[in-house]
Formats: sequence, structure tokens, C-alpha cells
Amino acid sequence: MRVLGIVGFKNSGKTTLVEGLVAEFVRRGWRVCTVKHAHHDIEVDRPGKDSHRHRMAGATAVAVVSPGRWAVMHELRGAAEPTLGEVLQALPPCDLVLVEGYRTMPLPKLEVRDGSAVHPWLSETDPHVLAVASPAEPVSGVGVPWFSRDDLGGLADFVERWARAQRPS
Repeated sequence: MRVLGIVGFKNSGKTTLVEGLVAEFVRRGWRVCTVKHAHHDIEVDRPGKDSHRHRMAGATAVAVVSPGRWAVMHELRGAAEPTLGEVLQALPPCDLVLVEGYRTMPLPKLEVRDGSAVHPWLSETDPHVLAVASPAEPVSGVGVPWFSRDDLGGLADFVERWARAQRPS
């Protein structure tokens, strides 16, 4: 399984980039899964809906199944958050997993910037950053390839080359 992190600081454009890359890779015939890490509590079903009522009643896991999609929600109920590895094991087979978040994890990643100089460059200290996507070219060299955040084709080509190199021989 090829896993690529999409990392950056809040409001840097990570979700928009993930959305665009997923669409581009699907257009190219890839099967793509995503993982989104949040630092706050998330709610994936609405109060009053059956799945929410099941969770609130104390179910550890609730599966929701329809003709168009299905999902399983797990309630941790005080247990530790699963590791990224555990989450990846639960995904179906795919060509690429894009992971939004997990900024400090030691995994290959693209750094997404918002164009401001407010935050430090992750690529300067994290050897796992493969490239930077930003609305403007960096003033000084960042030591890895730079792409415009809007250059989905160029970014996808770069990721495709990286992914091919990850295949076991």
C-alpha cells in the first residue's frame, strides 16, 4: 500500500489539494483511499438519525449500509485513538492512500503552504517531505521540488513517479 501524507498548517489548502488529487488520480484510473486526521471530536452522523441513536445507546461500532455506500463508525469510549497503521489496515485495497494530517508522522508527504511566511517550512526540518505545493514559488530554495497548488497534473505526475518507485521489485 502506497501512503502519502498531505501536510501543512491550518487553512493551508490541504483539503482542497486532497480533493483535487483524488479526482485527478481517479480520472487516471487509480483506486484512491483517504484518511483525514482531526485534532478535535468529529461527528459523522446527525443527532436523531438511527446510527446516532445506536451510538448514543452505547454501541462500540455502528455500520450503516445502503445501496450507494456503507460506513462503520467506531466509538472509542475512552480507549486510545487508533494508530495510523491500524486505520490503514481497515481500508480496502487501493493504489494510493492520501493521508491528510499526521504532520509529524514519519511518512512520505507533500507540504501544502498558504503563501504566507507565518509558519516554518516543514521541508527544512522533515526529511520525509518530498515536495511543496504553494500558491507562490518560495523566495529561497526549500530543498525539494516546488509545485503550484493549482498544478494538479504536475503534482499527480510527480506522485505517480514516486509511486512507481515504491513498487517492490
